Amino acid sequence: MEFKKIQFKNTDAQKIYENYVKQIQSVTKKLNKEDQNDILMELNSHIYESISKTNDENDEVKSLINTLDKIGIPSEILKPLIAEKKLEQATKTFNPIHVFQALILNFSSGIIYIMFFLLYLFLFSFVFLIFGKLFYPENIGLYYKKGEIFQYGGFVMDRDIQQYEVLGNWFIPVAVLLGILFYFLITFLLKLKKSLKKNNKIVL
Repeated sequence: MEFKKIQFKNTDAQKIYENYVKQIQSVTKKLNKEDQNDILMELNSHIYESISKTNDENDEVKSLINTLDKIGIPSEILKPLIAEKKLEQATKTFNPIHVFQALILNFSSGIIYIMFFLLYLFLFSFVFLIFGKLFYPENIGLYYKKGEIFQYGGFVMDRDIQQYEVLGNWFIPVAVLLGILFYFLITFLLKLKKSLKKNNKIVL
């Protein structure tokens, strides 16, 4: 379904509306086209329903301004939604750019997003360690000596420590398994959060 702009009789009302639409488009440009369109249509629907009862051309500006004041400034009201959408996109695509944007957007959005931030860091650490093990097999692993050393990953250069690597060729399968577990954990938590949000009837 395509977004269709509302047409006002009053030119000033049209300009105010067009400017608001541009603000929404600017704020949501980091999202994919489908999410951008959904958000734009949702807000546009609120505006249309609110001003549809206004018959007098002279009242269109006043009615529109009151409506936009109630909805709020796009950069403020859409910030949590954009952060969440970006996090969902990052989980689905696993695109590093999307993930980085999601982490930046979500870091200041509450404790639940900080938790997602940390989970993503762990997930990326496993990916990093897998490649590290492939290129530097002698320097990355699980190093253990009771009472003295316990280290997972890391670039270990000390020969005395390297002898206590206990996983050997199993390091990569273990890292892959842990990465998969963290990926499904993040996906599960996202679905759980979305479900709780629906149950609480939170709009947008």
